[in-house]
Amino acid sequence: MTGTKNNSGRGSGGRELTVRVKTSRGRTASSQRWLERQLNDPYVARSKREGYRSRAAYKLIEIDDKHHILAPGMRVVDLGAAPGGWSQVAIERVGSTDEDKRVVAIDYLEMDELPGVILFQKDFLDEDAPALLEQALGGLADVVMSDMAAPTTGHQKTDHLRTIYLCEVAVDFALNVLKPGGHFLTKVFRGGAENTVLTQLKQNFASVYHIKPPASRAGSVELFLLAKGFKGRKAAPETAAAAEGGEDESGWRP
Repeated sequence: MTGTKNNSGRGSGGRELTVRVKTSRGRTASSQRWLERQLNDPYVARSKREGYRSRAAYKLIEIDDKHHILAPGMRVVDLGAAPGGWSQVAIERVGSTDEDKRVVAIDYLEMDELPGVILFQKDFLDEDAPALLEQALGGLADVVMSDMAAPTTGHQKTDHLRTIYLCEVAVDFALNVLKPGGHFLTKVFRGGAENTVLTQLKQNFASVYHIKPPASRAGSVELFLLAKGFKGRKAAPETAAAAEGGEDESGWRP
């Protein structure tokens, strides 16, 4: 793991100045806006100070601080892991080491190795990917978490549907590898088509939450679904009407 952690949540003190990026030939307006947003994002600055590979680490930290899904000794699967921010948090909170690796991560993007992580550079949608992850786990998982999202097209509905498909595949995987009482966390985009996922989660878990952690940008359409307390593979399905809904922390209703 790179860097030294300081999870006090305090900044470096003083008022931070807004950084403006000069226009450059060959740089589009959208890429310039993205660069300025990155340079002025306090979570980006904090991740660099504290040694996390991405600002996404703080989304998981904030979710776990409130909902307590990670604990020492747990086995965790991280889907869509690159560049590794969520895996870093999982390592710390479950106590994974090279001698006792309890975090298994997968992404088709290249990702530098982390101590305590079994890493696969592979598309999770490959036919043999689930079996590889199950074998690497060496037992049932306590937590399956997915930050997978399809590459954006700029068309919000299309992007939402493609990401929901990844979410559905992740749910199916979680139902096969989680131990009773285990937890599932996934990213979704607002759009309405996630009701099928919600129904499936409500059928198989004791409680389901919609979460918009503070580290998730206010203008982003992303939300996180957290399903706690897996009922086990033989749980009797509820009716769709009874399964819809879930507790909402985001102010948004499906």
